[in-house]
Amino acid sequence: MSREGLLCISPSFAPATTPTGIRAGKLVTRLAEHWDVTVLTETSAARSSDRVQVSQVAARRPGKLLAALRRARLSKLLELLVWPDESIFWVLPAILAGRRLIKQHAPSAIVVFMMPYSAGLVGLALARISGLPLILNLDDSPTCTDMHPDFPSRLHYRLAKGLEDRYARRADAIVYVSQTNLELVAARQPADARERFHLVRYGADETEFRTRQSGGDRFEIVYVGAMSGWWTLIGQATPPSLVKRAYDAWTRLGRHTLTRLDTRTASPAIIGEALLQALAEHPEWDGRISLSVYDNSYPREVVTRALVAAGVDRVVAVRDPVAHEHVAEILGDADLLFLTLPLRLDRSRGGRISAKTYEYLMTDRPILAALPAGENWDYLADKPGVWLVEPDDAVALREAIIELAAAKLAGEPRSFARERVHEEISYTARAEQFEAAIDAGIEAHRLSRRSRS
Repeated sequence: MSREGLLCISPSFAPATTPTGIRAGKLVTRLAEHWDVTVLTETSAARSSDRVQVSQVAARRPGKLLAALRRARLSKLLELLVWPDESIFWVLPAILAGRRLIKQHAPSAIVVFMMPYSAGLVGLALARISGLPLILNLDDSPTCTDMHPDFPSRLHYRLAKGLEDRYARRADAIVYVSQTNLELVAARQPADARERFHLVRYGADETEFRTRQSGGDRFEIVYVGAMSGWWTLIGQATPPSLVKRAYDAWTRLGRHTLTRLDTRTASPAIIGEALLQALAEHPEWDGRISLSVYDNSYPREVVTRALVAAGVDRVVAVRDPVAHEHVAEILGDADLLFLTLPLRLDRSRGGRISAKTYEYLMTDRPILAALPAGENWDYLADKPGVWLVEPDDAVALREAIIELAAAKLAGEPRSFARERVHEEISYTARAEQFEAAIDAGIEAHRLSRRSRS
């Protein structure tokens, strides 16, 4: 008996290591157990498997022009003119390729994974052409102020909000990873559109993680992911030149700000201060406790300058990018896992939840989470083995580090059983939730067509 098919559109797809690429790859692999899945992607390294057929389509980017504008420090023009993102140059080739794939495979529905947000335009066009149900997975909201605290102009903000509303009203089902963002967007939609909203969080693969013995006479804190705030640290230590101040003023000209973030709290500066304070109290730990930041994507010279500027280079080491398959091993070897999101200066609630939250929870390691009030804080509040502090609270960070380091260095490292959490956050469970959203979208589309006929 032949199975129904899905056309999945995901510009970033496994083996790409963007959060969306990883999520799409994990979910599609499991969807293929019940569906014939065809994936349309821009990722050149993506390959077909026994159960998933991958079709790669290149974007028609004016690469030389874009590179020339960046070299000339005219990125502001790109922000103003290229909308909603650079994947707009992939939209037309993807639509043409998608039409061919729909004719070849006759799928039952179209599923789009975003970011980037331009991918949704491909889904809208193909759904209109084919009449197929459309399921949109938005991940981070285009209007989430943690991800997008400001816009190139007020017009760009209104365009982003309008695009998100259009996605919400045209999709037969729309998926978010944050309850906070889902509720904020759903609240401004018509009543019938609100019924199409679904929450399917990120997850992690339990098979990739294993409990490890925590031995040795060192205490290593680990953060996996690209931190930010490096230039903020450099700027605080070295006043910018007149030319640099003029350039910064030009780049800020006309920007529409929704909220202000303290980017210093998204760097190793605050936890570095806490580590130095812990060493001042326990000098016998000198050389035995430190923070390692893995998967850094910033230039080495920038990171080195920033750590020196913040005065934390003695206790913070920043490593080069690592292959995603090594992340579980790095997390399993850590004594403490660190998570941080930038402080919202107005102290309002944030809607972002870091994808690494679920990978951290898949281990038995203690988690130190420096988070603003909002989605990520609320989600971790009842999870075992989590120390929650505000992003700028060096005192609370120091206290947590001293408590956990003292236990480890005394031969009694802390660990936490999270088996019940593992079941909840596994990609097996997430795929079931996502498939339910697809089924709901297909049924909503069927009922909508019946009501119009």
